[in-house]
Amino acid sequence: MLFTMLKVPPVIALPVAAITALCALSPCHLYAASDTSFPTNEDLRHIRAMAQPRLSPDGRNVLIQITDSTVDGAKSHLWIVDIRQNAPRQLTWSTPQDKRGEFAGRWMPDGRSILFLAHRGEHTQLYRLPMEAGEARPYDLKVVPPVDASGAPDAIPPRKDAAPAKAEPVAIDVENYEPSPDGKLIALLAKDPETPGEKKQHDDKADAVWVDHEQHGSRLYLLDPDTDKLTPAAVSPDVHGIAWNRQGDRLIAIAAAMNGAGDLAPANTAWIVTASDPAHPTQIKELPATIQGGTWSSDGKRYYFLAQAEQDAPPGYHDLYALTLADNSIKDVTPKFDGSISRALPLADGDKVLTEAQLGVQIAYLRIDAGKQSPGKQNADTLKFPTSVVTQLETNTKQDGWVWLGTSSTEPVALFYAEKLGHDARTLNTPSLLPATWPKVPSQLVQWKNETLSVEGLLYLPPQASSAKVPLIVDVHGGPTGAFEDRYDPFIVWLVGQGWAVLRPNPRGSTGYGSAFAAANKNDLGGTDYRDIISGVDTVIAKYPIDPNKLGLMGYSYGGEMAAFVEGKTDRFKAIVSGAPVIDQHSEYGTESDSYYDRWFYGRPWEHASDAWRQSPLAEVAHAKTPFLLLQGEADKTDPLGQSQEMYRALRQIGVPVQLVQYPREDHGPLATGIFGNPSPEPWHGYDARQRILKFFKTAFGE
Repeated sequence: MLFTMLKVPPVIALPVAAITALCALSPCHLYAASDTSFPTNEDLRHIRAMAQPRLSPDGRNVLIQITDSTVDGAKSHLWIVDIRQNAPRQLTWSTPQDKRGEFAGRWMPDGRSILFLAHRGEHTQLYRLPMEAGEARPYDLKVVPPVDASGAPDAIPPRKDAAPAKAEPVAIDVENYEPSPDGKLIALLAKDPETPGEKKQHDDKADAVWVDHEQHGSRLYLLDPDTDKLTPAAVSPDVHGIAWNRQGDRLIAIAAAMNGAGDLAPANTAWIVTASDPAHPTQIKELPATIQGGTWSSDGKRYYFLAQAEQDAPPGYHDLYALTLADNSIKDVTPKFDGSISRALPLADGDKVLTEAQLGVQIAYLRIDAGKQSPGKQNADTLKFPTSVVTQLETNTKQDGWVWLGTSSTEPVALFYAEKLGHDARTLNTPSLLPATWPKVPSQLVQWKNETLSVEGLLYLPPQASSAKVPLIVDVHGGPTGAFEDRYDPFIVWLVGQGWAVLRPNPRGSTGYGSAFAAANKNDLGGTDYRDIISGVDTVIAKYPIDPNKLGLMGYSYGGEMAAFVEGKTDRFKAIVSGAPVIDQHSEYGTESDSYYDRWFYGRPWEHASDAWRQSPLAEVAHAKTPFLLLQGEADKTDPLGQSQEMYRALRQIGVPVQLVQYPREDHGPLATGIFGNPSPEPWHGYDARQRILKFFKTAFGE
């Protein structure tokens, strides 16, 4: 069920409150005279993306990752922006064999070269590109495989030779990496490579899968970048997190227990690895099993990390904690915070830390003093930025400059630079992300109350609303522990371009409003959260030029699940689109990739059968009447294909107009990526889905 909302590029806009006041007067004030036209379905295949800004050690350049549009294959490449000249240029190009491109770019600490990952041959390798001149050089990284399943006593085919084959070094695929601040080592993660014997097994089709008995995991290695010497660290797999201290002599590695242990209970561990002795790491047993990534304080005395909030909240809803290394004491520095915390960044002062926080529909950065208790955003120092959404804030070791991505409802993602936090920011030139200039569609913050809770959402009105009532599309976000933010979204511009208003509600269960709000839908999926959404619909119909006879609703993941709830609860919508939904909590629980998140909401379904069934859209499908469109990835492991098939069969057998469209090869997140207009390696799936959505709603509205 869990689905992380896709992040779409940032922009600058009027404050939400100002826009709301303006639109309350007249929708026609939202659009200035312009020769621009709204995007077509094809235009959304021509959008590029930008991510991972990295400020150079000397503070003069920014390394960024630009992803090609869907029509160009959605490969990513590295670009550099000269801050003084404000000029971008491309640094890397892909070979035809490389289907992903170059990614995960990092500066070496001396600033004379950059590192990146690419799959240009048979493996994903770590490359080093000198900034002065020359070609990128891959590190030739091989290890003696720690695991060889083909040598097991019961391996198939049985061994014909008595003596085991001699273990030889095998090339590895690098999954992630991080250079130490002094540049002497590069910590990298790589999954255990396939041995020649294992490859022969697969070629011979001796490839039975013993579930939850995988022996190959991701391990931590330390690479000497000058000699190519690779040293394993004795941290048990799966290692998925790396954080060097500023001094470069220690790092903290986060590892998850293998073979589905996390489906039973949180199972992460944290280890201190000394650069001079990686064979003897020390576990920090005081850290909770829910620990995620973190960062060291500048002086190396503290480690700030994310872990499950102290208050009851859905799994993955975090507080920010501080570990004091002197005595391994832990302190929650954001208890009862009335927003949502997502990452941390150290400041030069060892007691100060920056944290990225969602505050309602905005994303900002807060400056927190770890030596003081900070119970809520009202006691936090909220930094000022020129946009409503700020993400991926980065600096260099000297902290003599800051870069980030910023966005709001009316401008695409932009790269910003400031010499100091809180100072005036410059917008840096980057490659254009959009194929053309499209009309600006400002968001309006709409607020309402339902059953003791205040709820809000974002409303977008088309130009036609200045002279007539318009259809309304209600778009429900994924999660349910997710939220809509006041950011630029080409999909919204496309929908509004059809002459439709769009409402994006953040019902109870959403992030950005504190842990109590996020937990308010516990054991109540399809209940009060459904009524939150319907109350929002009633609010915008009463206050804005909305045609109550032309309502449509759509959603993906949890949004798709809510779409299915709506199908069985009301017939006021003319058409409903459901992407990758949960339909039956019983069958979904037993077939999804991870059930721990769902268990928090209603427990194990065989122990709480009535609760699980009550929160299954299938339970009320007999009341369904509304035409229903299902969009589903065939390779979806989060909300498997069978869920959409169940809904399709049920609606078809009771005579409700229903369509099911399946997309080969598509997993949960990647299909959503393409549908919402972000770069996708699948050239036509997103286009096809949008085309079907458009036709489905137009038919329902009689257009």
